[in-house]
Amino acid sequence: MPASKPSAEPLILQDFLPYRLSVVTEGISNLFATRYQERFGLSIPEWRVVAVVGQHGTLSTQQVIGHTGMDRVRVSRAVIRLVDRGLLDRRAHPQDQRAQLLRLSRRGRDIYRDIVPLAREMQAALASALTEAEQRQLGVILRKIDRRTRELSDRSDEAVSR
Repeated sequence: MPASKPSAEPLILQDFLPYRLSVVTEGISNLFATRYQERFGLSIPEWRVVAVVGQHGTLSTQQVIGHTGMDRVRVSRAVIRLVDRGLLDRRAHPQDQRAQLLRLSRRGRDIYRDIVPLAREMQAALASALTEAEQRQLGVILRKIDRRTRELSDRSDEAVSR
């Protein structure tokens, strides 16, 4: 198959789906980050770790990475800061001494209990821009885009390993 020729048409960034998703995501993330920084002193990676560990109880660092989609370095730095602040307890994994198990401390659980209603309130405020049918449709669309992104990523990984 011949290589495709570069298009003479310019890329209209405002119409480019990856860009539009990125801008919306960044805006929402910053909205949450501002509220969580002001009220709890938490950065975006820190509040994501608190949220996912609070949801699941006890998780390995690798599980936190999987649930949040953040890279290992961001998770590691967030965990260190949360442990230093006394919001997260960390211990060695009983089956793998290289791994760590994470659990919210009492202070971390208190913050988590405060974060949950705030997060739900902010989600409701964002969702209010859409009808219930549009909210359901958006959920379907996001799952489709996520699935397709994973498929394309898997293909890319396969091509690299060849």
